[in-house]
Amino acid sequence: MEALDYHAEERRKAEFDVEEMKIVWAGSRHAYEVSDRVARIVASDPVFQKDNRTMLSRKDLFKDTLKKAAHAWKRIIELRLSEEEATELRFFVDQPAYTDLHWGMFVPAIKGQGTEEQQKKWLPMAYKMQIIGCYAQTELGHGSNVQGLETTATFDPQTDEFIIHSPTLTSSKWWPGGLGKVSTHAVVYARLITDGQDYGVHGFIVQLRSLDDHLPLPGITVGDIGMKFGSGAYNSMDNGLLRFDHVQIPRDQMLMRLSQVTREGKYMPSDVPRQLVYGTMVYVRQTIVSDASSALSKAVCIATRYSAIRRQFGSQNGGPETQVINYKTQQNRLFPLLASAYAFRFVGEWLKWLYTDVTERLQANDFSTLPEAHACTAGLKSITTTATADAIEECRKLCGGHGYLSSSGLPELFAVYVPACTYEGDNVVLLLQVARFLMKTVSQLGSGKKPVGTTAYMGRAEHLMQCSCDVQRAEDWLNPSVIVEAFEARALRMSVACAQSLSKFSNPEEGFAELSPNLVEAAVAHCQLIVVSKFIEKLQQDIPGKGVKRQLEILCNVYALYLVHKHLGDFVSTGSITPKQGALANEQLRSLYSQVRPNAIALVDAFNYTDHFLSSILGRYDGNVYAKLYEAAWKDPLNDSVVPDGYHDYVKPLLRQQLITARL
Repeated sequence: MEALDYHAEERRKAEFDVEEMKIVWAGSRHAYEVSDRVARIVASDPVFQKDNRTMLSRKDLFKDTLKKAAHAWKRIIELRLSEEEATELRFFVDQPAYTDLHWGMFVPAIKGQGTEEQQKKWLPMAYKMQIIGCYAQTELGHGSNVQGLETTATFDPQTDEFIIHSPTLTSSKWWPGGLGKVSTHAVVYARLITDGQDYGVHGFIVQLRSLDDHLPLPGITVGDIGMKFGSGAYNSMDNGLLRFDHVQIPRDQMLMRLSQVTREGKYMPSDVPRQLVYGTMVYVRQTIVSDASSALSKAVCIATRYSAIRRQFGSQNGGPETQVINYKTQQNRLFPLLASAYAFRFVGEWLKWLYTDVTERLQANDFSTLPEAHACTAGLKSITTTATADAIEECRKLCGGHGYLSSSGLPELFAVYVPACTYEGDNVVLLLQVARFLMKTVSQLGSGKKPVGTTAYMGRAEHLMQCSCDVQRAEDWLNPSVIVEAFEARALRMSVACAQSLSKFSNPEEGFAELSPNLVEAAVAHCQLIVVSKFIEKLQQDIPGKGVKRQLEILCNVYALYLVHKHLGDFVSTGSITPKQGALANEQLRSLYSQVRPNAIALVDAFNYTDHFLSSILGRYDGNVYAKLYEAAWKDPLNDSVVPDGYHDYVKPLLRQQLITARL
């Protein structure tokens, strides 16, 4: 018997080729084929099943994670998966594990900061997982302020060793994933001290646990920091604490690509430019932006499918009630999030190109674009992760009461995603870094030094400071050049206003601290311009498939005009648009929602997520929500018995008015 598809009617409404859109979403036909194949391998494997994850105790959840990580590695070897396929497999297993930090932080740190000899020694073991590594930077007392780290690495010329030590309680390493229970090694960041002088924070490879019995080595205190937000979620990760009591390591375990300490204890910077470290940072932040589009698209897929199934009010003559997705209030909250998922996907794609470009330039000793690339990736990491965390919670609310159920998948998705707003740079701190770069760029406008990359628009400051928006009718907002100029004018004028306010302070740092809220808003305006302009650039490419490009144009306009509406105060107060033009943008936005509506289900189908990966009854591909919610309720451990444990001790005496004499 063929399974019912409750979304069949919705899928018939689609005005574009969904299979072609899947390829656009994946980035290429090859990427689509790899992800589709690997997703199915994971979904069909019983070891990777995860529908009971939120009901497990912490110990059982952690053991389940270890099992999945080992099984994933076994499948990677058995199927002889390429590096690309292995990465996809870990992505679709979709359970935070120590392997994320091993491959995502430990290995890149050695590749980026280790000498050739060090890479030859450590990477083969790491690639075979004969050692498991983590990235021990953050401490109990310091996170964002890396220069304030307190762990010390003091060189002892007598023994030719560094002595790693935690001098205070706040110098305890705190938070590194994989550290708590699994990692055998860590790249530890500590203050390098030699000959009585402090040379600041450097990286060191330190073995933490025995490779024979996994016990901590002498002088090392290590454990897990405890339960975190949510059930399931990030509690599958052993975020750890670590203290050193005068732990000795060989001198050659200092990562020495950028600087080294000689046998005599002399500190020597190498001739490799320090800027190379930025290459790794651009890479890591690019992956975070891609992850934002993945998490956001999951939430949007669930909320869109459920909004099409859920009916409430509006029944005519005993007929069916209205689908929730048909209410303008639902569309007004949901469709901009759908557009944002696509927008973040394409800016993530562009960041991959930027990483390649930066890497090639670094190899040619061209550092001209580095400050701009660094600021750009910092800002995009910040605005995409903040928007995604907020959007996942909005999707939960869009699903009404059932969105609060664990089986909706949304509470766990939120809990597992929200740390992205803090790790790899606190989002507000990152925006302040962007703002510093913008202030520097504005200050150099009169010097003849041309702004580069994503700040190139600032080179047209004279025009952008006085131009006025041409919009006279709602449909004028569909012109990409009108949209871009409005966003450029807003971003530039906000940056210039901040620079002018800063110039009134005799102490620039005092001014920066005082004006930091305004500076953050200017940075957001700049970063939103990048996302909008990269979406528009994407649409200038040749995009095959019936109706595919048209749908992307609609989504691009939804994303841009939603931002105009959301930040109307900025656009109007800077004079970038008039209040009337703001009202016309909103009118056009409502019209665009009507164009998204028939394609909404097909647009989330294009993400090509298996039910296993979505892990949501509300987001099921077939839309069979109510029967499956009812079925799932009976699987809860509370329903194992009809009369609950504790009834005879605590409820029965209450009902019989015998609490006073009961033995509680």
